[in-house]
Amino acid sequence: MRQPSQTGQVAFLDLSERAKFQITGTDRVRFLNGQITNDLRKATEKVAIEACVLNAKGKMNAHIFVSALAECFSVDAEQELRETLRTRLERYVIADDVQIEDVTDQFSLFHVLSEESPTLEHGRIVSVRRFAEQGCDVWSDAARHDAVWQQLSSAFAFLDSTAAEVMRIEQGIPRWGRELTEQIIPIEANLEQRTIDYEKGCYIGQEVISRMKMSGQTNKRLCGVVSLDDVPLLQPMKLAAHSPAEKEVGWITSATRSERTGKQIALGYLKRGFNSPGTKLDAFSAENSAERIPVEVVPVPFL
Repeated sequence: MRQPSQTGQVAFLDLSERAKFQITGTDRVRFLNGQITNDLRKATEKVAIEACVLNAKGKMNAHIFVSALAECFSVDAEQELRETLRTRLERYVIADDVQIEDVTDQFSLFHVLSEESPTLEHGRIVSVRRFAEQGCDVWSDAARHDAVWQQLSSAFAFLDSTAAEVMRIEQGIPRWGRELTEQIIPIEANLEQRTIDYEKGCYIGQEVISRMKMSGQTNKRLCGVVSLDDVPLLQPMKLAAHSPAEKEVGWITSATRSERTGKQIALGYLKRGFNSPGTKLDAFSAENSAERIPVEVVPVPFL
């Protein structure tokens, strides 16, 4: 029997708009493993890994998922990274036998919020954790998109992008373009356990990540905040401390009304010393800094 996800139902999402790449060539394993934070050896045809692509300062260039096929690696990322991720990877292809092909328009991609694989006539099933729980991806030819959608919808509820965004925030999952930008180090976004393997070989940005692990400290950390008066929170509101008076200590990256918690919630970055659960802060907009919304720092996930 299929078990319901944290959405309260067994659901699926259409992620076909994500950027997709195939990486081929005899040097593809060594090359890609030197570009990502996770261990590529964990990726198989049926299991995908989550990883980050960094610059030399340990800051993020991309957040990706990778699975391995017989002759290539399959990589997907947020749609807005379609051009920049390919350019970033190709920059380090020097004398390597590596080819990076944009296959975004050739494949459809769905995600099912269930550990149990769906039964489909066509498509490659890949186990992957995109949200708080393990799920599975369905890769198929773009021409079969509608047919696969119909098959999935006969067995699962469809979760549209708005509902999926609420669920993502409730679960405290960072997203590229919101919590994840080129100014963020993965550990600051709580991605350490999901995307970093400290036992693998060298990769770009590794020295910064290793130093941060040894120090055990970050300048800022992704946290959850709740509106204490049930006033809506908005991105990009700022967050300020009560003491020292009105000191700006962070900012909101994503916000929503959570019906399951009955609260106005948000994700945001808070500086060290102000990100402990229970800390009381004020949220305000740059346009109206005098109007303050009292908030409290809470652990994520919210549920």
